[in-house]
Amino acid sequence: MTDAFHAGSRRLHHIGIVVADLDAAAERYAALGFTDGDRFAVPEQMIEAITYHAGPGYVELISPTDPAGAIARYMAKRGEGMHHVAFAVDDLAAELADLAAKGVRLIDEAPRSGAHGWRVAFIHPESCNGVLVELVQE
Repeated sequence: MTDAFHAGSRRLHHIGIVVADLDAAAERYAALGFTDGDRFAVPEQMIEAITYHAGPGYVELISPTDPAGAIARYMAKRGEGMHHVAFAVDDLAAELADLAAKGVRLIDEAPRSGAHGWRVAFIHPESCNGVLVELVQE
């Protein structure tokens, strides 16, 4: 998998953590020193989230707002915990084309809108040793 990313685009962008109660999780993460997060809703994804700066990247707490949403279904199967790891890329469309050409299984074949106006796409966990990977172009 390491060959699949273009040189210079391997920067860790954020870690996504699924939580049942966003307020309770925010209190726990505040005890770890994460304060002044950016809280926002993404209605089309049926989530509410808080993003905290963590060095050059972010920690993103994600909570479902609708039991029919993908994150709620994920939690019903797997519970709370790490959901995905995200890497920053310079040209998301080019990355997706390159990965597809290399036989990497993609969830998103084209970029889509994500939080904060970021363009995002996901790589299937089967292609990344069981880990859901998000690519982010700010």
